Amino acid sequence: MDLISKERDRLLQRAARVWGLSFTVVSLICFVLPGATPERVLVVAVPLYVVLGVFQAFMGWMRPTLWALLSVLTGIVVVGHVFATTPPTPAGQAALVELCAAAIPAAALVLLSSWWRIVLLVLSFAAVGIAVELTTADLATALRTGALVVVGWALPALVGAWIMAAVPQAAKRIASIGRAHRAERQASELEAQRRQGARLLHDTVLATLTLLAHSGVGVSPEALREQASDDARLLRQLRLGTNSNVPDGSVQKAGTETSPVPVAVEEPVLGTTLASVKQRFGRMGLQVSWHGAGQVLLPSHTLDAFLLALAECLENVRRHSGVTEAHVTITDDDTTVRAMVTDSGVGFDIADIEATKLGFTESVVGRLREVGGTARLFSAPGSGTTVVLEVPRAEVGS
Repeated sequence: MDLISKERDRLLQRAARVWGLSFTVVSLICFVLPGATPERVLVVAVPLYVVLGVFQAFMGWMRPTLWALLSVLTGIVVVGHVFATTPPTPAGQAALVELCAAAIPAAALVLLSSWWRIVLLVLSFAAVGIAVELTTADLATALRTGALVVVGWALPALVGAWIMAAVPQAAKRIASIGRAHRAERQASELEAQRRQGARLLHDTVLATLTLLAHSGVGVSPEALREQASDDARLLRQLRLGTNSNVPDGSVQKAGTETSPVPVAVEEPVLGTTLASVKQRFGRMGLQVSWHGAGQVLLPSHTLDAFLLALAECLENVRRHSGVTEAHVTITDDDTTVRAMVTDSGVGFDIADIEATKLGFTESVVGRLREVGGTARLFSAPGSGTTVVLEVPRAEVGS
């Protein structure tokens, strides 16, 4: 039996326990009202009510079929004892009708899970109905009481059947929603990986190939070899998968010191510090002047995006500005880290940037957007270019 079936059966058992005990208590209260039943009847009937309540309580915990049958049998004994001793008053008769048409039928909730339990349910209903009819004084009372017993047994049986049919359907829908969610999440993860790989290839391998296509003008052979080695390492990481030794959410420091500070290596090749970014573009023929903060504190994934977006801006300066010098000013406050990349090159019309290009749209804007950052671009033909990068600065705990 699977988990859903077990939970369905537990629900039916709890419902049977609450249903049965509630109406048993109501019937007992009506039964013990002053003048409703002679005391000699109460001496035996009240203990039988208590036993009936115990059986109904156990019906909600374990072996529900056994306790359901015992509760039906006890209820029939109560009815037989009362009518065999003395005809009850109208109040006493109402209590017995409550017992037979509401309290005892709670057993129907747990006698629906298999065909042989359904047979026991039919036999139990028949036994209670026969007991009621045999102990009823006149025909009119017998017909009214019989109708109440039929309705009283039909209602919990219908409720139980509805629960048994509804729970598996609900479970199937939940499972279907879960599968759709997993498929959507996998598609999102694959798309994120695809975009990340495209960004890395654009920022490194394609940039190097473009440089080679232009005969490496302005770049020494040694710098080209180092860059090609970095690109080869990137391709191996993309093919084999990259493991990071930095836990998610950890805070890393990027400074201009010469010893690298490790960060999450999802996008590792451009370097792990501001100094390594500067050295990379220095050997590629672009002199970068740094101003402002010497180091910044950021979560590892935010630091990755910040450094890679900054490097892409410098790559655009190297390739498109027509100058060999750029200025980078880094500032920070309690909430934000900013980098302003400025060159005095040829500039361009911002409206000419195509939304489909990876260079600025994906490698800068898209990368920063994923970590809650922004990028602003200012340029005009003949007036140079300025890019302002901003990323949120997380609280650094002790």
